[in-house]
Amino acid sequence: MTLRARTLRNTLFSSVAMYTEFALGMLTSILIARHLGPDGFGAYSAVIWLVGMGVAASNSGTASAAIKFVAELRGADRSHLVRPLVAYLRRAQRVYVGISLAVGALALWIAGHRVAPGFHHGLLFVFLAVAISLRAGYMFNIGIAKGLENFRINAMVALVSTPLNLAMVFAVMSTDLPVEWLLGVFLVSSVVFYAMSRSQVKPLLPPGEDVPSLPPDLAPRVRRQMLYSTAIVTIGFIVSSEVEVLFLTAYADPHAAGQFKVGYQLASGASALVPGVFGALLLPMMANALSQGREVAGHRFAASTAYLMLLSAPLVAFGMVLSDPLIHLLYGNAYEAGATAFAVCLAGCAAIATAQGASSLLISADRQRAVLLLIIACGVLKLVLDAWLIHIDGLRGALIAFGVVAALNVASYTTLAIRECGISPDWGRLLRTLLAAALSATPLLAVHHHLPPLAEIAVGGLLALTYLPWSLALNCWTRNDIAHMQQLHARLLRGRPRIGARLLAWAHARTEAPAT
Repeated sequence: MTLRARTLRNTLFSSVAMYTEFALGMLTSILIARHLGPDGFGAYSAVIWLVGMGVAASNSGTASAAIKFVAELRGADRSHLVRPLVAYLRRAQRVYVGISLAVGALALWIAGHRVAPGFHHGLLFVFLAVAISLRAGYMFNIGIAKGLENFRINAMVALVSTPLNLAMVFAVMSTDLPVEWLLGVFLVSSVVFYAMSRSQVKPLLPPGEDVPSLPPDLAPRVRRQMLYSTAIVTIGFIVSSEVEVLFLTAYADPHAAGQFKVGYQLASGASALVPGVFGALLLPMMANALSQGREVAGHRFAASTAYLMLLSAPLVAFGMVLSDPLIHLLYGNAYEAGATAFAVCLAGCAAIATAQGASSLLISADRQRAVLLLIIACGVLKLVLDAWLIHIDGLRGALIAFGVVAALNVASYTTLAIRECGISPDWGRLLRTLLAAALSATPLLAVHHHLPPLAEIAVGGLLALTYLPWSLALNCWTRNDIAHMQQLHARLLRGRPRIGARLLAWAHARTEAPAT
């Protein structure tokens, strides 16, 4: 198989896994939220966040090390060391899991009545121990598969396990069972995720001994990678996840936590679809550009930022206007306050997605130390602001803390990237893109709250079609972008409608040619 064919194949499988997990995962979350109501969903979400935090801490260094060093050993014709490496990393993961569970047990003992009200803490610890171990093992197996450049496994697990999880949640809802049954469903799905990934990865490992023993030239590098990645991913999880749910449960009430959770989950899921698979391609693209020089990487950083802004701006504009009907339609009247949470979280998550070009540039330029310091600073700030503002003002305080940290995160990454490459994004183009999105969404305000939710969303969908003409009129696209649109319009739509062809021709003629 050629490199191009393999890349396209991996991209296809990654896309299948991403969109399947998003669509069915979001549907599952909506069903759970409707079934439990804001109070129950807030408490349930706090427990699931504890699992996510445990998995991030247990698996952060080992999974990334598996991806990096399995691929490296295969490329260096040292495949006989893959099995010893996997055994070494699995042993390290067990140590990480043990430490995470010890910290979790201490947290439940000290503050269990706040972070997990209504749950038996002994049984909850057993749940956390089993769920963290299984989910961490699953993520580790996926890391091995990625190192082996086999993305089919991730897609297969998603296609089987996610619908099964949805079916079990629907069964619990149909019989009106309590929240403990939903946690049981989470455990069953964890078993399926782990068992499927383990059974599919094991036959793919090259021949070798399953002994955790590495040569002297490799062991120190693996340990250094694990420790470094553990710090970045664990602290980064606090920065990028909905830790506010935990603070809201502890200092406000589970009802507010449930409102924040639905808003954050819908916003983060939608924002993740903005870059899509392109986000995974940014890191190797930046690394390749840096090999050609800082200026090339700088231009690619500016271009990728503008491209991500073109994708995210209409999502934010229409999402903020339609936040009320969207939340009402998906979650019901009980989650009315979740609309505000969705609007704020959508703006923050989309801004962070737009800054992915900056973070990829910094990592490719070996600025991991600067990235780690930035993540630590944002993590500490987020914890401090959450503890302070949520204690004072509940849900509103959580949204203020989230917005401040998101804005600081984006500004810091962008500033460091500009200093690294010496090239700034085209600020004028970014502002014109925001204006185009605002102009296309503004007419929707005329019918806002005057139509049923579904009808208002339908009108928004029609008005979204005006974003492309506005963005072309305001010179938000480059000449090469428009030329590519013309080719797609001619090939896929055979030049119809003709007004579209004339609009693209007009935009192409008035756009400046790229500098040579």
